Amino acid sequence: MEATNHITYDIDKSVQRMDDILNAGSGNFSDSDSIPQRSSLTYTNGYYVNITALFIDIVGSSDMTDEHKRPTLAKIYRCFISECTALMNSQTICKEININGDCVWGVFETPYKSDIDTVFSIAARLNSLIKILNYKLRKKGYSQISVGIGMDYGRALMVKAGYSGSGLNDVIWMGDVVNSACHITNKAGRDGKKTLVVSSCIYSNLNEHNQKLLNTTTIDWTTYYEGNVINTAMDEWYDEHCK
Repeated sequence: MEATNHITYDIDKSVQRMDDILNAGSGNFSDSDSIPQRSSLTYTNGYYVNITALFIDIVGSSDMTDEHKRPTLAKIYRCFISECTALMNSQTICKEININGDCVWGVFETPYKSDIDTVFSIAARLNSLIKILNYKLRKKGYSQISVGIGMDYGRALMVKAGYSGSGLNDVIWMGDVVNSACHITNKAGRDGKKTLVVSSCIYSNLNEHNQKLLNTTTIDWTTYYEGNVINTAMDEWYDEHCK
């Protein structure tokens, strides 16, 4: 969030804000069958919702600083973030997109099994997108990138956080589903793992065709499913245009 509307810090008002937040009743956090609008959030309420979280990040991004100057890195990151965001945002079930450094992740509303397959197809398209991006990077003489992609489904708490009265705020997603998707993304595409790793919950809700694209793997003594899944239409476009 951009720092704007600078207000002199007042310790008494600060303590009052802390008390208002900490004294808010637990009843202000309610279950919701769908992801609410941001406008329904206040600094004292929150909603429990079921979501699918999809993460993608660049493997070994810290090493890239040794190979390229910062303006070049900025261009690589901008391409990556721009088009990962565009792909996620193309689906109406995508309700939130977050950017953390070299990681892009989306919150998807998936009440039906077919919605899980839709998010899975986005993961496949993201993988094919990186192939196209790497072609562009090679042509410029830049280092190619590899990525890890992770997916999980579960319950999350959606809250508004920031500085009340300042206009500085954002939506925060809390819960095991977010932590899990982030964790497996940090394992995907590394140490022999395939590019895409999904939880057992995601796997069990995929259609038979998509399940056959994945194999079992173990991360921290837990069973997950992995695969180098691609989008055939995008790969055909690559074969025709990236020569």
